Amino acid sequence: MPAHGSGTARRGRAILSAAGLFISALVLLVAAPGAASAAPQDTGQVEPGEASMGVGVRMHEGGDHTDGTPPGTLAATVHGVDVSGHQGNVSWSTLWSSGVKWAYVKATEGTSYQNEYFTQQYNGSYNVGMIRGAYHFALPDNSSGAAQANYFADHGGGWSKDGKTLPGVLDIEYNPYGSTCYGKSQSAMVSWIKDFTSTYKARTGRDAVIYTTTDWWTQCTGNSGGFGSTNPLWVARYASSPGTLPNGWGFYTFWQYTSTGPTVGDHNLFNGAMDRLQALADG
Repeated sequence: MPAHGSGTARRGRAILSAAGLFISALVLLVAAPGAASAAPQDTGQVEPGEASMGVGVRMHEGGDHTDGTPPGTLAATVHGVDVSGHQGNVSWSTLWSSGVKWAYVKATEGTSYQNEYFTQQYNGSYNVGMIRGAYHFALPDNSSGAAQANYFADHGGGWSKDGKTLPGVLDIEYNPYGSTCYGKSQSAMVSWIKDFTSTYKARTGRDAVIYTTTDWWTQCTGNSGGFGSTNPLWVARYASSPGTLPNGWGFYTFWQYTSTGPTVGDHNLFNGAMDRLQALADG
């Protein structure tokens, strides 16, 4: 009897141990990063160089709750994407086949970062037939607008009248590394943007497109109306409409409507037909 009782106890302990291991494994699976969703989440901890179009939108404006489907109630539009080093080597043929006809590629950030995938992304989009351009992620607390415009123009942000190159973009939005307005007053921010855009115009002959959100623009420039007559607007808003535009612009040129689209997340619409997009590239 004692031997039989001891065996029963051992089997009982083994069953409890196995059950405990199963429960522990289940807890780890549920708690594991990415178990609920494979999509990376913006936590505010962005490493230098990792910023890309919309990073601040997702951090400060409640994330992206769209399903990536293009709005279906608009008139003539042309679909496009924007990419950065985060996407790595992009399948441009897949995007082209899905109807994407233009692209913007991150070239630079501040005055020290260049996108390591720029060549594949910039040339790859061109080679499949897309009209493409480059963008610069601004760090107004890093150096002057002129210094960053020159760095951008020297490292992929130039323009040529080849019918396939769009004017460069100034990505000016929430600071993913610190203070929302980069520690600048509204008037100082407006001056910084003017420094960048005037230098870029002098270097390339083109007025830079300004990518921003209405909320950031209002908060950090005082809703300046001083750029709408010269610089095309690229508005970011993850919703079924672009909403209220920043002061000075009566219409948008580009609209980033989602960060959850197919193949690459950031999908956009050009506000016009293909011939108008071509005209923008031609200058």
